[in-house]
Amino acid sequence: MRIPCCRSVLFLLGLLLVPALHAQREKLPPADLEFVEQTWPTAKSTNTGIRYIIERAGQGAMPVPGDLVSVLYTGRLLNGTTFDNMSDPTQPFVFRVGRELVIQGWDYILPQMKRGERRLIIVPPELAYGTRGQPPRIPRNATLVFVIELLDIKHD
Repeated sequence: MRIPCCRSVLFLLGLLLVPALHAQREKLPPADLEFVEQTWPTAKSTNTGIRYIIERAGQGAMPVPGDLVSVLYTGRLLNGTTFDNMSDPTQPFVFRVGRELVIQGWDYILPQMKRGERRLIIVPPELAYGTRGQPPRIPRNATLVFVIELLDIKHD
């Protein structure tokens, strides 16, 4: 009896796992996915399931976990309802990246942004407020849309 070559077995496993891994990356509910693909067809997707469009490119370094960032943002539900807004440049939202002070989607996307960059990001429910939501403003299992502008980064 001959034992199959390890490389052949690994290759076959790889072929079987690639579709499964791709399916795991899609985190938007099917109805939300259809809406997002129709509304923002040029949005790129990260391996975490966040979709984004760079509205204005930034320059320089990107923040790393622990950096203090200042941002302006508007948060909306898919139906267009604004649930949060900080758009006054004299009073930006300031927090440390990667310290679980914001939703996971933000901690994943901000380290990919440069100072001065503005992005539209679409965050799947599990990287936002998940099954709990944040009633009454954010319902359960809500896909969220943000426009985020990274104003400043302070490396401490």
